[in-house]
This record gives sequence, structure tokens and C-alpha cells, in this order.
Amino acid sequence: MNKLPAAASINATGSFDLPAIAWIGLGANLGDVRQTLSDAACAIDAWPHSRIEAASALYRSTPIDADGPDYTNAVLRIRTSLNPLQLLHALQALELAAGRLRPYRNAPRSLDLDVLCYEAAGQAVALDTPELSLPHPRMHERAFVLRPMHSIDPAKVPPEQLQATQTQFLEPLPSNEQWRWLPAGA
Repeated sequence: MNKLPAAASINATGSFDLPAIAWIGLGANLGDVRQTLSDAACAIDAWPHSRIEAASALYRSTPIDADGPDYTNAVLRIRTSLNPLQLLHALQALELAAGRLRPYRNAPRSLDLDVLCYEAAGQAVALDTPELSLPHPRMHERAFVLRPMHSIDPAKVPPEQLQATQTQFLEPLPSNEQWRWLPAGA
């Protein structure tokens, strides 16, 4: 894996040099989920080492292999100078701040943030550690990841993967229930 700087640097044009691209899955099914997801997106976009480039719509999905209320999900594409593990740790800090508990596998969540894919120097990063696997090992099985990702980056999602998840319940939220925040230019 390429070594990336720990923080963004300012390039010759005066803009930030954010060398990597990452796709982040967002989900929640406890509390005011739209506000929680909006707050998480605002926090990510406010990091000095990351900028949101694109945000999918918000979608409603049923829990997979779990009980509890429906989830609200989205996918963000960010440009960042954090390496994959730094990004994971920063996202876990946001989950903790939002009251995320992990009492058991697939428990309902106040906030769930996953690093789905990561590219550095134009190359996909493959990683398999006890902490993080890239690309996300189950993303190709989940409509709540694939369809939002496809909406912002169609080339990232092969048609056969979309087809394989067609039977999973997923619907975009109505326009009056969409993001309370959107990145500039989205």
C-alpha cells in the first residue's frame, strides 16, 4: 500500500492536495437518522484532510440478518489525505460521538460508517487486516450500498451486482425526507 501523508498539503494553486478517493457507506436506524447522517456528512466535509465530492440520495432499507427498524442509507465519495486505517479510525470516532453501541452483531445502530473502497494514485487499494478489509467484503451483496454508489459512480458497480440485489428492499426517500445537508456542488 502506498504511504499517504497524514494531512492535506496546499499545492501550487493554493488548493488542498487530497491524493486519495474513498467511498463511505452511511447508515442508521435509531434516533433522528436523517439528522444523524447529515451531521456525519457535515463533520466529514469539515475535516481539514477530506472533502466530499459526491453524495447519493438517502434510501430506506430493511435490516439484513437483523431485527429492528428500517435503515436509512447513503454513500459518499470523498477525497482525502488519510490512509485507509486513519480514515476508519476517524469514522469510528464519529460513530462513537453519535452514541454507537456494539452490544451484539448486527445490533440496531445510531450511526454506521463503513469504508467501502479506497483508491490511491489512481489504483484501487486492497487490504485485509483484522481491522479493515478493502474493498468492503460484503458490499457486492448489499443493495443499500450498490444502488447509492451506482447513483454517484456508475462505473464502480457492475450491472450483474446490481441485478443480484434487485430483490432486496430499497427505496429512495421522498424529496421532503432527503438530506438536510448536501455538499457544495452536489
